[in-house]
Amino acid sequence: MSRTSKFLDPTIARYINDVSVQEPALAAQLRERTAVLTEANMQIAPEQGQLIRVMLALTNAKRCIEVGVFTGYSSLITGLALPDDGELIVCDISEEWTAMAREYWQAAGIEDKVKLHLQPAEKTLQALLDDGQADSFDFAFIDADKENYDTYFEACLKLLRPGGLIMLDNMLWSGNVVVDSIDDADTVALRNLNQKLYKDERVTMILLPMADGITLAVKR
Repeated sequence: MSRTSKFLDPTIARYINDVSVQEPALAAQLRERTAVLTEANMQIAPEQGQLIRVMLALTNAKRCIEVGVFTGYSSLITGLALPDDGELIVCDISEEWTAMAREYWQAAGIEDKVKLHLQPAEKTLQALLDDGQADSFDFAFIDADKENYDTYFEACLKLLRPGGLIMLDNMLWSGNVVVDSIDDADTVALRNLNQKLYKDERVTMILLPMADGITLAVKR
């Protein structure tokens, strides 16, 4: 996750935010509350939230998946944007952080839309597949442990309908993906996934220099 766009001139980044980010008041409150935490670098940037809103509108999304909740900023944005009968399946393993997220889902009146699964995300995604829910979701946002991104991507791709969209955060990883000498597990996983997605004929994709790098992949 990233609280700012790392690859833009700060003046341009501020201008983009000033003229395009329409942040709900409750989301701004949650973002500011999260910003004081030690783990605040896990907070997504407001322009990412705006991108989620635009992508949900473009895809007419009704059923969504989120892998990685933290304090709930992206799930709050998503839940607010979904129709009254929309559904958001969210995956995380932290009771502590998702407790804060639940506060804001409740305050926003979206708690009935959000279904939290507190267990490793691969188990939740596989359970959805085993339940016959392949090709039934419209949108997925992946922002969790990087080593398992490929696993999450493959499961979400099966769960999405044709024309559905997967959005993946941190795909530039502070620029580390272009430095061959950096070979820790997270960097290698993201570097390999970038190369895989570029060649993957199952999706139409683009990698954007927003925040810490956002990949959009549309299922063909």
